[in-house]
Amino acid sequence: ADRMLDMGFLPDVRQIVSQCPQPRQTALFSATIPPEIERLAQWALHDPQTVEIGGRRSPAENVKHAVYPVACDQKTELLLALLEQIHYDSVIVFCRTKHGADRIGHLLKRHNHATAILHSNRTQNEREQALRGFREGRYEVLVATDIASRGLDIADVSHVINYDVPQHPEDYVHRIGRTGRAQASGDAFTLMVAEDRPHMDAIEHFIGRKIPREKLPGFPYKHTSLFLDQAPGQSLQGLRFRGGRVGTSYS
Repeated sequence: ADRMLDMGFLPDVRQIVSQCPQPRQTALFSATIPPEIERLAQWALHDPQTVEIGGRRSPAENVKHAVYPVACDQKTELLLALLEQIHYDSVIVFCRTKHGADRIGHLLKRHNHATAILHSNRTQNEREQALRGFREGRYEVLVATDIASRGLDIADVSHVINYDVPQHPEDYVHRIGRTGRAQASGDAFTLMVAEDRPHMDAIEHFIGRKIPREKLPGFPYKHTSLFLDQAPGQSLQGLRFRGGRVGTSYS
């Protein structure tokens, strides 16, 4: 019962509920419950009882978070370097778009990673094969859009990597919830380029914590404004920047 209903499932849910006989027992489960879902619950449930485990916006305490700032043109290189250095059992790489998931999935395959791809343009048979192979260990990496951030219970996912920073803060909570399940530990890494700063600020405000910034040892970083020394919560106001015209644009 979450934002997937806003993606087209709500009319079907309403039709199914209306066809269920009375009296009935109905339960809704979600890691985040935004106001629109609360309104749905008021319509679908009669005098409901609420059971909450932890805070509504709180990620699992057994998941370690880290943000890796990087120049935009080194983002893919950093992903490959991360996969070479971290010790993972299985990893889900989240991309913002279906085209991006295809591009990253094919790239990882060319670098000899056993990779499956999951997004809404794949056929149902392709999705089932990808999930089955990932669960059974035939694929070590699952590259997916947010279709995989909700409703999937896959055991032993040791790492989640946000190749793209999610644009909705609640999506971050759902994505990283794919690891650290059933009291296991997990790691959640996010690659952040300069244009992602507002989305990352919104995520940290949403979950109520600052996520540590990390650098991958030995990686040949190019300079980016994200590496400017910043205390937690400090803005860029007061810092000096130099601008100039590049073609028809301004940088």
